[in-house]
Amino acid sequence: MTSSTRASDGGIPVPQPSADPSNSLARTLKNRHIQMIALGGAIGTGLFYGSAASIQLVGPGIILSYLIGGSIIYLVMRMLGEMSTQEPVSGAFSYFAYRYWGGFAGFLSGWNYWLLYILVSMAELSVAGIYVNYWLPGFPPWATALVVLVAITGLNLLNVRLYGESEFWLAFIKVAAIIGMIVLGLLLIVLGTDQKADGLSNLWAHGGFLPHGFHGLLLSLVVVMFSFGGTELIGITAGEADNPRQSIPKAINQVLWRILLFYVGALTVLVILYPWNQIGLQGSPFVMIFSHLGIPAAPDILNLVVLTAAISVYNSGIYSNGRMLYSLAQQGNAPKAFLTLSARQVPWVGILFSSACTLVIVVVNFLVPEGAFMRIMAVATAAAATTWMMIVLVHLRFRRAHAASKLYFRAPGFPWANYLCAGFLLMLIALMTQLEDTRPAVYVLPVWLAVLYAGYRLRRQ
Repeated sequence: MTSSTRASDGGIPVPQPSADPSNSLARTLKNRHIQMIALGGAIGTGLFYGSAASIQLVGPGIILSYLIGGSIIYLVMRMLGEMSTQEPVSGAFSYFAYRYWGGFAGFLSGWNYWLLYILVSMAELSVAGIYVNYWLPGFPPWATALVVLVAITGLNLLNVRLYGESEFWLAFIKVAAIIGMIVLGLLLIVLGTDQKADGLSNLWAHGGFLPHGFHGLLLSLVVVMFSFGGTELIGITAGEADNPRQSIPKAINQVLWRILLFYVGALTVLVILYPWNQIGLQGSPFVMIFSHLGIPAAPDILNLVVLTAAISVYNSGIYSNGRMLYSLAQQGNAPKAFLTLSARQVPWVGILFSSACTLVIVVVNFLVPEGAFMRIMAVATAAAATTWMMIVLVHLRFRRAHAASKLYFRAPGFPWANYLCAGFLLMLIALMTQLEDTRPAVYVLPVWLAVLYAGYRLRRQ
């Protein structure tokens, strides 16, 4: 690796790809892999489990919440897509922050995203135990977490193409299940069941479409935005895509509208079939609903799907963190050991380190089996908002640096879309102070940023 190229705004050495192919990540991910990796990262616990918490805050208006949140994420991902298509490198927004803003921005972006996916991975491992308890009530959640952790870590250590194939099929199961659930739900709405689901009246019969008013709608965005974490994986895959200038734009345009369709479609069916105020937090609301409606095989099938979804997102998390540590090491913002690749060009040191860090959740589930998910989700949402804010702000600098360049995948609405997204994300952090479960995460955020700054200063000494 060389670092002779310098950024235009401050002389920061910019890491360049190694001339030795054996010391670089393999470009073996196809467009279908990238699309499913992004879907796999975004369609998981946030939809299948976390949606229960957001429904309690906003009622049937959850449909509107996901439309608002999805629109913001679409704009953010278009900004990331513009940068990743122009310069397809591993590490994505961490690299861009480092190049166009400075050393600390790259350090903050990379390590914050690493923490984000450690937290997301922990959240997925937490709920995996809940899903297994549906069949095995006495099986300890921490044991489930440990089994998943060991199996998925081993898979990621093999090669990126195998990871891409495994994630393709894991995500395919989720997508097929959501489509099937939407179709089945529509049939139930039209034809009815023995349980006599109330149908469309559930959208307004229990306190109205927004039973907690506009304030409830705003508060629901805190949980809803957690669901969209993972879409950034499109940028992470740029360094291993075989044709990034074709596959990245295609993946962003196709994946985001599919995510919106699946989220909005599935949740619309959910709140029509069952009164929103009877959806609790014990297990997946989708499993609960089909259990109550008396469909014999559906609950078991759906529970298998949501378990698969949790495993899929954990799979994406281990993949992402290994590549982020590799990129940070290229910048000099992480130990050089993370540059170590296996014979199959897999950053195995970063993968093992990240996997070892997620072991913490095994201990948390052992000590605090109740409520672990919401605690982790809150901190993960704050970290995700920080990542999205960095993408928005770095894109402003990127566009200024490329004012005279031909852009392959121009983000719409510049710069007003950037200002809109930045304002929304600041509002999101403010809203987190209004919920008991998420308030501590807001207090932790400045401490985390201070720790990152201290780490950066120590690293540069």
